[in-house]
Amino acid sequence: MSASDTSPECDPATGHPRPPRREFKARGSFVIRCEGCNLPKLNCLCPYQVKAESYAQVWLITHSLEHYKPTNTGRLIGDVLAQTQVFTWYRTAPDAQLTALLADPRYAPFLIFPDDQPDYADRVVGMDAVHSVKQDSRIPVFIILDGTWRQARRMFRKSAYLDSLPVLPLRTERETRYRLRKPASKAHLCTAEVAIELLRQGGDENAAAVLDDYFDVFNDSYAASRFYKKIAEPTEAMTRLLARQEVLED
Repeated sequence: MSASDTSPECDPATGHPRPPRREFKARGSFVIRCEGCNLPKLNCLCPYQVKAESYAQVWLITHSLEHYKPTNTGRLIGDVLAQTQVFTWYRTAPDAQLTALLADPRYAPFLIFPDDQPDYADRVVGMDAVHSVKQDSRIPVFIILDGTWRQARRMFRKSAYLDSLPVLPLRTERETRYRLRKPASKAHLCTAEVAIELLRQGGDENAAAVLDDYFDVFNDSYAASRFYKKIAEPTEAMTRLLARQEVLED
């Protein structure tokens, strides 16, 4: 099914009906946004988009409510890594494309989740397992549950089709730099930050660096726009991304 065959009321990736959309009345709902990046046009993100190659892939299983949040960072991953897959979470009816990909022997999927409960301890693996599948010429895939912490826990517990996957906890000293939502702890990283650290630890350092800069630009641009402030001079992250664009164009 092509995107043109689906209505605005259907998820473009699956054709499943979308849940009823809530009227967007949050602060800033009247702001004119860029259709490309969804940021306020005052500090559009599009000029700083840079594609990067990675050996590992990232697949997002996104809670339906996250699709409507302009502060969602999962979409930044797809802006940088072209092979990123995004699926809407359905508890009882898993996405058919996701089911097929999970069964594809070319891929070695890892479900990213903390190892803080004993009932799935036998499924927990470390980053060495990611490096091991590379030696077998398989493509490691980081499956990230994209939603609030409460939503992610429900998605983990209520998705029987994910029960056979190895669970890979992210171990990092990184503290969140995300400024658009208040986390319960500085150790709680947003979706883009989780992907950055996974890519870095998995050996895709260049892709991690590009995504990290792109995340910083998003973070700074959105934060400035909340106060109707135009970023006059490019930040260091913006400058690095622009330099990468020049290299790619050459």
